[in-house]
Amino acid sequence: MAREPVVPTRPPCQLYLITPPALPDLAAFASDLEAALDAGEVAALQIRLKDVDDATVLAAVAALKPIAHARGVAVILNDRPDLAARSGCDGVHLGQADGSVAQARASMGRDAMIGVTCHDSRELAMDAAEAGADYVAFGAFFPTTTKETVHRPDAEILTIWQETVEIPCVAIGGITAATAGELARAGADFVAVSSAVWGHPDGPAAAVRELTEVLAANA
Repeated sequence: MAREPVVPTRPPCQLYLITPPALPDLAAFASDLEAALDAGEVAALQIRLKDVDDATVLAAVAALKPIAHARGVAVILNDRPDLAARSGCDGVHLGQADGSVAQARASMGRDAMIGVTCHDSRELAMDAAEAGADYVAFGAFFPTTTKETVHRPDAEILTIWQETVEIPCVAIGGITAATAGELARAGADFVAVSSAVWGHPDGPAAAVRELTEVLAANA
C-alpha cells in the first residue's frame, strides 16, 4: 500500500523585536530588554537607531548584544552592514536604499543573516531572495508612529509568499497582540514589533507574554 506523501509543515510564527529609534537611557532600556526576553520566546532583536552617530550605535550593540545572546536571541543591526560586522552582530537589515545584499554579504560573511525591506512588493522580495537574502520583510500592515510609511500591503501577500517561496517573511508595521494572530495565520514567519512592546501600559514583559500567547494560539 502506497504511503501518503509527507507534507512539510511551516514552523510557528515567531516574535522579532525592534528597539525604539532612540535610547536616551541605555541602562534603563537594557533592563527592560532583559525583562522582555525573559517573558517569552523571541527569535531576534533588531537594533534600530536613527539619527545617531556610530559611537552611539556601537555602544548600544555592546550593551544589548550580551543580553540577547545569553537568551539565544539573534541580534540584527538596521541599515549598517559595516557596523554590524565591526560589532559582531548576527546580521543586518537593509532598507531599499541601504546597499545591496551582495555588499552586505561581503562585509559580514556567508553566515550572517541578511534581511531586506520589500514594502508591499513581491517583485522586490523576489529580487532580494534571488540576491541571497535570508529573509524579506513586508509592511507596514497597520498605521505606525515608529516610522513614516507609505506602503500598506494586504495580508494576502504573506500567503502568496508562503505558497511560492521558501525564504522566510517578516510582517512589520503597527502590529499589536490584537493583530499579530491574523498575520501569523496569513503566513508570516515572524512578526516584528516595536512600540506595542516598549510602550505597553503594563510594561515590555507583559507585552511579550501576550504576543507569545497569541502566536502560540495561531500556530
